Amino acid sequence: MGKRQVRSEEYLKKMVLPSEYDVLGITTKVLGAERFMVKCQDGKERLCRIRGKMKKRAWVREGDVVLVSPWDFQKDTRGDIFWRYRRNQTEWLRAKGYLRI
Repeated sequence: MGKRQVRSEEYLKKMVLPSEYDVLGITTKVLGAERFMVKCQDGKERLCRIRGKMKKRAWVREGDVVLVSPWDFQKDTRGDIFWRYRRNQTEWLRAKGYLRI
């Protein structure tokens, strides 16, 4: 068995826009074990974890703009991070009015 190949973000050409259930946010604190505190656009601060599909494909750091899917229960306090925007994508979101933080 070989090691798993980590793909860089260059392979991720498409850009995901938030749906009606998703919230944009900025990571404020790294808590470890794939958990982050995220300041969301709806004014709430959520404890979020990185979704399993994304774990070794895109690395999330403090200050990154992410797309959060709040859980069905504990909507106001917890969620899943399922997309991280690159710098040029963040600028595009601000220019188009999606990002207001």
